[in-house]
Amino acid sequence: MYHCQHRKSCAQLGSDEWDLSVGVTVSKRRVGVVRLFETAHEAVVDLELDRLVKIYVCGITPYDSAHLGHAKVYLTFDVLQRRLRDLGHETRCVRNVTDVDDDILRKARELGVHYLDLAAEEMARFDADMAQLGLVPTWAEPRATSAISEILSLIGQAIDRGYAYESNGSVYFDVSRVSSFGELSHLGKDAMVELARDNGGNPEDPNKDDPLDFVLWQPSLSDEPAWESRYGPGRPGWHVECSALAIRELGATIDIHGGGRDLVFPHHECERVQSESVTGEKFVRYWLHVGLVGYEGEKMSKSLGNLVFVGELLKEWEPQVVRLALLSHHYREDWEWTGAELKDASRRLDVWRAAQGGKGSFADETLPDPASLVEVRERLDDDLDTPGALRAIDERARRDEPILKAAELLGVGVDRL
Repeated sequence: MYHCQHRKSCAQLGSDEWDLSVGVTVSKRRVGVVRLFETAHEAVVDLELDRLVKIYVCGITPYDSAHLGHAKVYLTFDVLQRRLRDLGHETRCVRNVTDVDDDILRKARELGVHYLDLAAEEMARFDADMAQLGLVPTWAEPRATSAISEILSLIGQAIDRGYAYESNGSVYFDVSRVSSFGELSHLGKDAMVELARDNGGNPEDPNKDDPLDFVLWQPSLSDEPAWESRYGPGRPGWHVECSALAIRELGATIDIHGGGRDLVFPHHECERVQSESVTGEKFVRYWLHVGLVGYEGEKMSKSLGNLVFVGELLKEWEPQVVRLALLSHHYREDWEWTGAELKDASRRLDVWRAAQGGKGSFADETLPDPASLVEVRERLDDDLDTPGALRAIDERARRDEPILKAAELLGVGVDRL
């Protein structure tokens, strides 16, 4: 039903080589080095990182509750951070809040509430859900509305450098000025136009010079929030919000950036070119994208309404069970939610809890590196193979061996609540 858009999504290169086109090392797996599938390169690569690792993951637009697709994305980045910290890195993960855009304004209008009140209510629910799932707290969770001055500064610089233009009260980014446009998504123009149309890009906008030019600033409707600017009162476009927040919080270059695979185009492609046009520096060193969760034959999404909400599952199941159910699928996999995952995860957790005679495997504390921990580290270093990591713990638990530290590395507490 679902098919990955990346041609080499399962590529495992067999020998060391240096790819001059992207400037990354593609090599055989090395011990203690995390390898991930890098979207722009379309291959699994070694992550060459300094002690401080800067991470940006696109957050939610808070006009409805968090669903399993959201949870899978943020759980992926959570496990990545846990392994990087286990290796001695400091991680700074920024997850933005898109608290002003077409979707949230439309929903607030339907409900007859202020858009910021809607955002506050949904963010409180989202943060509570993520905390219950045991996610490592973000380093920063900035809102788009907090960065209007940075957004306007970025837009002004893009215009001054010839990468953007004003037209009838709006400002657009000129994609013709960037020869690399499309290199992240590996899509041709026709495919990009179709995806832009499906994601609110409005290729038929008569004010644009090119169908793929995207909006940086737009006039607000009479019932929408508006900020003063030299282009007239209005509000920012979607893509520019993330560029401004990422640069403000983490600087011109981010080590790892990503989100759901549906964000590769147009969001991340546009975010990349507008950021680099202003800073003159590489925006992202490694792009990480997570597969899509389906339900009832379609991608789980708010627009389709086929959602399974995290908060509802947490009313019936332990957080560890929900977390294990999501970890049982590889992060790059597109998969269909059936609910059977929860029963399997519950049985798995029972087996883990029974290890070491039901003592919670606290014998782990007497061993610096139990076999289960070594194996889980190896699996995570191999493109965050969480299904393989779970199977490794399963086997050690069946042998009644210590598994506590290994489970904790995956963020799963074995003790009962």
